[in-house]
Amino acid sequence: MQVLTDSNFADSISSGTVLVDFFAEWCGPCKMLSPVLEDIEADYAGKITFTKVDVDASGETSQTFAITSVPTIIIFRDGAEIARMSGFQSKDALIAKLNEI
Repeated sequence: MQVLTDSNFADSISSGTVLVDFFAEWCGPCKMLSPVLEDIEADYAGKITFTKVDVDASGETSQTFAITSVPTIIIFRDGAEIARMSGFQSKDALIAKLNEI
């Protein structure tokens, strides 16, 4: 899963469908979510690009998208936000959301 930064974020979400996991290294629920995302990433290869943003290292991007809690997942299509989920998400909840977009 590619880690995005303030400098490459806009280009990375500009085309296609991109899931962005906004996380922090110190966040317990973020650490629980990461393996869930890694587990389902292969199922969506070629359809959805899975990425992550460290909110502490990329404060500008986090502020732009009003990230007030972590983990927060935002799904973008061609640069526009189409879905947002906050807090830990189960594998089933993530799959359901991804299948509806």
